Amino acid sequence: MDATVAVTEVNSVGPNTVAIVLESPDGFDARPGQFVKLSATVDDEDYARFYTLSSPDAHDTFEITVGVDPEEAGPFSQHLLDLEAGDELDISGPFGNEYYEDESTIVVLAGGPGVGAAVGLAERALRDGGSVALVYKDDAPAHEERLADLRERGATVVVTDGDLADHVDDVHDDDAQVFVYGFADFVQEAADAVDAAGGDPADAKVENFG
Repeated sequence: MDATVAVTEVNSVGPNTVAIVLESPDGFDARPGQFVKLSATVDDEDYARFYTLSSPDAHDTFEITVGVDPEEAGPFSQHLLDLEAGDELDISGPFGNEYYEDESTIVVLAGGPGVGAAVGLAERALRDGGSVALVYKDDAPAHEERLADLRERGATVVVTDGDLADHVDDVHDDDAQVFVYGFADFVQEAADAVDAAGGDPADAKVENFG
Protein backbone atom coordinates (compact mmCIF):
# COMPACT_ATOMS: atom_id res chain seq x y z
CA MET A 1 0.00 0.00 0.00
CA ASP A 2 1.15 3.53 -0.85
CA ALA A 3 -0.45 6.49 0.91
CA THR A 4 0.10 9.99 2.24
CA VAL A 5 -0.67 10.19 5.94
CA ALA A 6 -0.82 12.90 8.57
CA VAL A 7 1.28 13.07 11.70
CA THR A 8 -0.91 13.16 14.81
CA GLU A 9 1.74 13.28 17.59
CA VAL A 10 5.49 13.57 18.04
CA ASN A 11 6.81 12.73 21.50
CA SER A 12 10.31 12.62 22.95
CA VAL A 13 10.92 9.12 24.34
CA GLY A 14 14.64 9.22 25.13
CA PRO A 15 17.96 10.84 24.23
CA ASN A 16 17.71 12.08 20.62
CA THR A 17 14.73 9.77 20.13
CA VAL A 18 11.14 10.56 19.17
CA ALA A 19 8.01 8.48 18.69
CA ILE A 20 6.00 9.61 15.69
CA VAL A 21 2.31 8.70 15.55
CA LEU A 22 0.74 8.60 12.09
CA GLU A 23 -2.80 8.13 10.84
CA SER A 24 -3.45 4.66 9.46
CA PRO A 25 -4.79 4.82 5.90
CA ASP A 26 -7.91 2.85 5.01
CA GLY A 27 -7.10 -0.82 4.66
CA PHE A 28 -3.72 -0.56 6.38
CA ASP A 29 -3.15 -3.84 8.23
CA ALA A 30 0.22 -4.08 9.99
CA ARG A 31 1.31 -6.37 12.80
CA PRO A 32 4.05 -5.87 15.41
CA GLY A 33 7.40 -6.70 13.85
CA GLN A 34 6.52 -5.34 10.42
CA PHE A 35 7.93 -2.12 8.99
CA VAL A 36 7.02 0.70 6.63
CA LYS A 37 8.94 2.89 4.20
CA LEU A 38 8.71 6.61 4.88
CA SER A 39 9.40 9.05 2.06
CA ALA A 40 9.71 12.82 1.82
CA THR A 41 11.37 15.53 -0.21
CA VAL A 42 13.78 17.66 1.82
CA ASP A 43 15.62 20.59 0.25
CA ASP A 44 14.65 19.32 -3.23
CA GLU A 45 16.13 15.86 -2.53
CA ASP A 46 14.03 12.70 -2.29
CA TYR A 47 14.63 10.46 0.72
CA ALA A 48 13.22 7.14 1.91
CA ARG A 49 13.96 5.06 5.00
CA PHE A 50 12.46 1.97 6.63
CA TYR A 51 11.10 2.01 10.18
CA THR A 52 9.56 -0.77 12.24
CA LEU A 53 6.25 -0.18 13.96
CA SER A 54 6.55 0.57 17.67
CA SER A 55 2.82 0.42 18.39
CA PRO A 56 0.97 -2.77 19.35
CA ASP A 57 -1.45 -2.35 16.45
CA ALA A 58 -2.34 -0.02 13.59
CA HIS A 59 -6.11 0.18 13.84
CA ASP A 60 -6.55 3.97 13.71
CA THR A 61 -2.97 5.17 14.08
CA PHE A 62 0.45 3.58 14.18
CA GLU A 63 3.75 4.63 15.68
CA ILE A 64 7.36 4.50 14.64
CA THR A 65 10.37 5.31 16.82
CA VAL A 66 13.22 7.37 15.37
CA GLY A 67 16.58 7.62 17.10
CA VAL A 68 19.23 9.90 15.63
CA ASP A 69 22.88 10.45 16.45
CA PRO A 70 23.12 14.27 16.33
CA GLU A 71 26.66 14.03 14.98
CA GLU A 72 25.51 11.89 12.06
CA ALA A 73 21.99 13.17 11.40
CA GLY A 74 21.28 13.72 7.71
CA PRO A 75 18.59 15.96 6.23
CA PHE A 76 15.87 13.29 6.32
CA SER A 77 16.57 12.26 9.91
CA GLN A 78 16.47 15.91 10.97
CA HIS A 79 13.23 16.33 9.01
CA LEU A 80 11.64 13.49 10.99
CA LEU A 81 12.82 14.96 14.30
CA ASP A 82 11.30 18.32 13.36
CA LEU A 83 7.86 16.96 12.39
CA GLU A 84 4.78 18.34 14.10
CA ALA A 85 1.13 17.29 14.25
CA GLY A 86 -0.53 18.01 10.90
CA ASP A 87 2.58 17.46 8.80
CA GLU A 88 2.40 14.70 6.20
CA LEU A 89 4.59 11.82 5.08
CA ASP A 90 4.38 9.33 2.25
CA ILE A 91 4.35 5.71 3.38
CA SER A 92 4.56 2.31 1.71
CA GLY A 93 3.95 -1.05 3.29
CA PRO A 94 3.70 -2.83 5.55
CA PHE A 95 6.67 -5.07 4.76
CA GLY A 96 8.34 -7.97 6.53
CA ASN A 97 7.52 -11.60 7.21
CA GLU A 98 9.12 -12.02 10.66
CA TYR A 99 6.27 -10.61 12.70
CA TYR A 100 4.11 -11.46 15.69
CA GLU A 101 1.63 -14.22 14.90
CA ASP A 102 -0.19 -14.59 18.22
CA GLU A 103 2.57 -16.65 19.85
CA SER A 104 1.66 -17.34 23.49
CA THR A 105 5.23 -17.09 24.85
CA ILE A 106 7.80 -14.66 23.46
CA VAL A 107 11.34 -13.52 24.21
CA VAL A 108 12.29 -10.21 22.60
CA LEU A 109 15.95 -9.17 22.25
CA ALA A 110 16.48 -5.55 21.24
CA GLY A 111 19.59 -3.49 20.64
CA GLY A 112 19.59 0.29 20.30
CA PRO A 113 16.75 1.39 17.99
CA GLY A 114 15.25 -2.10 18.14
CA VAL A 115 13.53 -1.06 21.36
CA GLY A 116 10.68 0.52 19.39
CA ALA A 117 9.69 -2.74 17.76
CA ALA A 118 10.28 -4.58 21.03
CA VAL A 119 7.91 -2.50 23.16
CA GLY A 120 5.15 -2.59 20.56
CA LEU A 121 5.39 -6.35 20.20
CA ALA A 122 5.60 -6.93 23.96
CA GLU A 123 2.55 -4.75 24.60
CA ARG A 124 0.55 -6.64 21.98
CA ALA A 125 1.54 -10.05 23.36
CA LEU A 126 0.62 -9.02 26.91
CA ARG A 127 -2.69 -7.64 25.72
CA ASP A 128 -3.36 -11.00 24.09
CA GLY A 129 -2.66 -12.79 27.36
CA GLY A 130 0.81 -14.01 26.47
CA SER A 131 4.00 -14.42 28.48
CA VAL A 132 6.71 -11.87 27.66
CA ALA A 133 10.41 -11.47 28.41
CA LEU A 134 12.30 -8.52 26.92
CA VAL A 135 16.06 -7.93 27.05
CA TYR A 136 17.15 -4.51 25.78
CA LYS A 137 20.78 -3.49 25.32
CA ASP A 138 21.61 0.21 25.18
CA ASP A 139 23.77 2.65 27.13
CA ALA A 140 21.18 5.42 26.69
CA PRO A 141 17.77 3.70 26.93
CA ALA A 142 14.63 4.99 25.24
CA HIS A 143 10.95 4.21 25.96
CA GLU A 144 11.66 3.86 29.68
CA GLU A 145 8.06 4.66 30.66
CA ARG A 146 6.69 1.91 28.44
CA LEU A 147 9.33 -0.53 29.68
CA ALA A 148 8.32 0.25 33.27
CA ASP A 149 4.66 -0.24 32.37
CA LEU A 150 5.48 -3.63 30.83
CA ARG A 151 7.16 -4.67 34.10
CA GLU A 152 4.14 -3.56 36.11
CA ARG A 153 1.88 -5.62 33.85
CA GLY A 154 3.89 -8.79 34.40
CA ALA A 155 6.55 -8.87 31.70
CA THR A 156 10.14 -9.69 32.53
CA VAL A 157 12.13 -6.66 31.38
CA VAL A 158 15.92 -6.35 31.52
CA VAL A 159 17.82 -3.24 30.42
CA THR A 160 21.58 -3.60 30.18
CA ASP A 161 24.63 -2.07 28.54
CA GLY A 162 26.74 -5.14 29.25
CA ASP A 163 27.01 -8.74 28.11
CA LEU A 164 23.79 -10.04 26.59
CA ALA A 165 24.44 -13.75 27.09
CA ASP A 166 23.83 -13.92 30.86
CA HIS A 167 20.48 -12.21 30.57
CA VAL A 168 19.33 -14.34 27.65
CA ASP A 169 20.23 -17.46 29.60
CA ASP A 170 18.04 -16.20 32.46
CA VAL A 171 14.95 -15.75 30.24
CA HIS A 172 15.48 -18.67 27.85
CA ASP A 173 12.39 -20.83 27.35
CA ASP A 174 12.32 -23.78 24.96
CA ASP A 175 8.68 -23.01 24.15
CA ALA A 176 9.19 -19.32 23.45
CA GLN A 177 9.34 -17.63 20.07
CA VAL A 178 12.44 -15.42 20.01
CA PHE A 179 12.34 -12.07 18.23
CA VAL A 180 15.53 -10.05 17.55
CA TYR A 181 15.70 -6.37 16.51
CA GLY A 182 18.88 -4.37 16.02
CA PHE A 183 21.93 -3.67 13.91
CA ALA A 184 24.11 -6.46 12.56
CA ASP A 185 26.56 -6.61 15.47
CA PHE A 186 23.71 -6.93 17.95
CA VAL A 187 21.95 -9.54 15.84
CA GLN A 188 25.10 -11.67 15.88
CA GLU A 189 25.51 -11.17 19.64
CA ALA A 190 21.88 -12.19 20.14
CA ALA A 191 22.32 -15.29 17.98
CA ASP A 192 25.38 -16.31 19.99
CA ALA A 193 23.51 -15.73 23.26
CA VAL A 194 20.52 -17.81 22.14
CA ASP A 195 22.85 -20.61 21.07
CA ALA A 196 24.71 -20.48 24.39
CA ALA A 197 21.38 -20.68 26.24
CA GLY A 198 20.48 -23.90 24.43
CA GLY A 199 18.21 -22.44 21.77
CA ASP A 200 18.45 -22.51 17.99
CA PRO A 201 19.15 -19.06 16.50
CA ALA A 202 17.71 -20.24 13.19
CA ASP A 203 14.28 -20.41 14.81
CA ALA A 204 14.33 -16.73 15.82
CA LYS A 205 12.39 -14.08 13.95
CA VAL A 206 15.01 -11.47 13.13
CA GLU A 207 14.99 -7.93 11.76
CA ASN A 208 18.54 -6.84 10.99
CA PHE A 209 18.78 -3.06 10.61
CA GLY A 210 22.02 -3.37 8.68
